[in-house]
Amino acid sequence: MKKSLENKRALVCGSTDGIGRSTAILMAKEGCEVILAARNEKKLKSTLKKLSTSNNQNHSFLCADFNKTNLLKNQLDLFMKKLNKPIHILINNSGGPGGGLLIEAKEEDFKLAFDRLLIANQIITQAVVKNMINDSYGRIINIISTSVNQVLPGLGVSNTIRGSVSQWAKTLAIELGEDGITVNNILPGYTDTNRLKSLAVSKSKQLGISVEEIRAQWESNTSLKRIGKPEEIANVILFLASEASSYVTGHNLSVDGGRFGV
Repeated sequence: MKKSLENKRALVCGSTDGIGRSTAILMAKEGCEVILAARNEKKLKSTLKKLSTSNNQNHSFLCADFNKTNLLKNQLDLFMKKLNKPIHILINNSGGPGGGLLIEAKEEDFKLAFDRLLIANQIITQAVVKNMINDSYGRIINIISTSVNQVLPGLGVSNTIRGSVSQWAKTLAIELGEDGITVNNILPGYTDTNRLKSLAVSKSKQLGISVEEIRAQWESNTSLKRIGKPEEIANVILFLASEASSYVTGHNLSVDGGRFGV
């Protein structure tokens, strides 16, 4: 199956860590020109050095804070004018909200999560979709969570906002399908990222058991009896980003090792 991304350009958000970073590295290896986007310039420059240039790609980065959506639109407008090239693939990805009981969440927690995970997606998508429509080709892939299928205890705000992102994406899939643009959601299960490590520490304190015991519980709740690697999620993203996925749209695709518990 041909999954080469030569002559394609991708904007990969949240690309300095975890799944986003692995995705950017893999896409570059497949010949794609990659634009990294995150808020830490030092990490952006470090990740940029990891990207393959064997196909003479001209990789770049955008330093932006998705929590500050009032600034994001202007930053993107300026960046797109300077780039003056179409973006064919968009990976919407950002860190999730902190844990905690839903009933105890503050209004500010919802507003921040909504801005970071949905409003930012909308702004970024609007910035790149015009050229996708003109070219009759585009791939929009959103990294969300298996909580879309089964809510996760202790992640009330995240559960709520992730569900909104899923419905937003499915609606876009309907609206953009005739323009040759597919829109899909990746739902990662337990994946060995800094985010998962942070959640393990939080859950360990909450339940009074070790981080190792928490991880063992998570592993036992998968068919494969292990936690996934970021590059394993990235491989599925690569398929959805390629021409090979041309008849796949509007889907929530779980990549979770056969997860069956919480």
